[in-house]
Amino acid sequence: MAGPIRVVVQAPSPTGGRRVRVDGEILGLAHNVGDVAEFLRRAGLEIGPAEVTELPWIDWRGVGPERWGPEA
Repeated sequence: MAGPIRVVVQAPSPTGGRRVRVDGEILGLAHNVGDVAEFLRRAGLEIGPAEVTELPWIDWRGVGPERWGPEA
């Protein structure tokens, strides 16, 4: 990927999981940070699961990377 990218991890859905988008394109529904790392790898970014939670250009919507299930 060329240039700056924007990664958005949406808030947990009512049924669990979080939609992941890169530059507006939906990559999939993640259930943990490993899933986010895999989606980013498939998009051409070699980022490990530990790095996913630390990167400032990943926008965690609603809650941070510690929450994946539906709101209680």
